[in-house]
Amino acid sequence: MRDPTIPNPENRKKLMFYDSSERQTKLRIRCNFDGFTQSQFFRMMITGYLENDELVFNYIKNCKEKYNIQGQQKRNKIDQIHKNGEILKKKFALADDEIEDIFDLIETETNL
Repeated sequence: MRDPTIPNPENRKKLMFYDSSERQTKLRIRCNFDGFTQSQFFRMMITGYLENDELVFNYIKNCKEKYNIQGQQKRNKIDQIHKNGEILKKKFALADDEIEDIFDLIETETNL
């Protein structure tokens, strides 16, 4: 059965990064337990990040605080932009492509 998360060969880009062998082994075991490959795991996580999934957003927010990534003021500004976006999304029942346009405008105006 074809993996639905794999992009077409013409659109593929290889992503690489380094981690410890211990963490890679734990990842393989965990992925095997959950029934997917490491590649599927990373594609699913990237999708959640790019689509601004609330759970992924909160996890990233917590990691930024834990590892002191970005200043507190910038993290607060991003959080406020996210909240405002969610309010607008609910208020106007906007489609995903329209929401992306709004975030692009906000990003342009705030220089984030």
